[in-house]
Amino acid sequence: MSASDISGPAGNAEGAGPFLVTNRLILSIAVPMTLGFLTTPLLGLVDTAVIGQLGQATLLAGLAVGAILFDLIFTTFNFLRSATTGLVAQAFGRGDRTEEQAIFWRSLTIAVVCGIAIVALSPLLLSAGLWLLAPGPEIESVTRIYFQYRILAGPFALANYAILGFVLGRGQGTTGLLLQTLINGINIVLSITLGLYLGWGVMGVAMATMLGEVVGAIVGFAIVYRRFDRAKAPDLAMIFSTERLKPLFGLNRDIMIRSFVLLAAFTLMTRIGTSFGPVTLAANSVLMTIFLVAGYYLDGLANAAEQLTGRAIGARFRPAFDRALRMTAIWCFALAGVTTLGLLIFGNQLVNLLTTAPDVRAEAYIHMPWAAITAVVGALAFLMDGVFIGATWSRDMRNMMLLSFIGYVAAVALLVPAFGNHGLWASLNLFLLFRGLLLLMLIPRRSAQTFA
Repeated sequence: MSASDISGPAGNAEGAGPFLVTNRLILSIAVPMTLGFLTTPLLGLVDTAVIGQLGQATLLAGLAVGAILFDLIFTTFNFLRSATTGLVAQAFGRGDRTEEQAIFWRSLTIAVVCGIAIVALSPLLLSAGLWLLAPGPEIESVTRIYFQYRILAGPFALANYAILGFVLGRGQGTTGLLLQTLINGINIVLSITLGLYLGWGVMGVAMATMLGEVVGAIVGFAIVYRRFDRAKAPDLAMIFSTERLKPLFGLNRDIMIRSFVLLAAFTLMTRIGTSFGPVTLAANSVLMTIFLVAGYYLDGLANAAEQLTGRAIGARFRPAFDRALRMTAIWCFALAGVTTLGLLIFGNQLVNLLTTAPDVRAEAYIHMPWAAITAVVGALAFLMDGVFIGATWSRDMRNMMLLSFIGYVAAVALLVPAFGNHGLWASLNLFLLFRGLLLLMLIPRRSAQTFA
């Protein structure tokens, strides 16, 4: 195929067919989404800082347990974002605009129904979560306050997953940045206003999160719907066709299992952290927030990998797939290295911004190097997640996550009794390493089968 047969950085007018992967194209997706995703851990930093200014480890620990509960509930449904991104990217590569819209309506319907179910089942979910994490009585009372307000955002939070998945599947990084900034920007401003200045504490932080999700869902839906080509709108029979729903449900199932196992790993870390006492639990919460900064920082490049590899598969163009994989890997490891170096140098100052409690600060300083290296150790895992989501190789993601979790549990069983909290952080880093390497081993065989 000659160079004239390949469209430029933006692809052809409809985005279909062969295209050239360039640094400019990668960054046009990655940079806006990196900035957008950074607002999420920034929100975590602000929430932690707002409660941390109150100077009580119990409040900070209660917020940490509440955040884990919502990770278990909401992020388990992140399949709505991931599956939508992969399927839309492939439809985009084929130039099938009708199917793009149909995928959006299917995902949004599932999101709203699941969100309503979450709110209805919230008392049971809270009880199960508290039993699982087993916080002390004082921490539990703080968690209950946080939970009862934030849970009301359920349908809107899941709708935002479907909306963002559609936007990312089409490679519209700037729109994704707008929506993430809107959601988290409202949340940050209200967290400071309600939680700190009005003195509502944990309740104010929870209400801020709820209101951010509501506004984001309304604005996001309006933007996406306004851009639809009405001439290519699908009918209800096509949207809810059993044949077309099967791939979406299959992806959702596998990615949900994968996400749940991932969250189980973080939950296990929190549960073990509670056994070390409230100070260590609070310190781990601060460090996990910093870990999330590194993770979200790399998610922009993972999203570029999702869209470009999915689009390449839809276009049936192997050169774009291989080039996207190679170039996003270079960017990913370069940025991960910079992130780790920055955290090793400035990590303790960041801890000081997050909490004023001297005992929590001292504990966090000791374990800061473990949080710093998660960026480099986990870079491959983040990238491989993007590639496998874009390619919709969800079964492999599920299976390799399960294998990685088994390795993680084994590491916890061996290292925690011997090294305490150091062993816990070492196990987390091994878990990230297992995920990346196991998925990388599958790339040659899966790509050969897909482009056969």
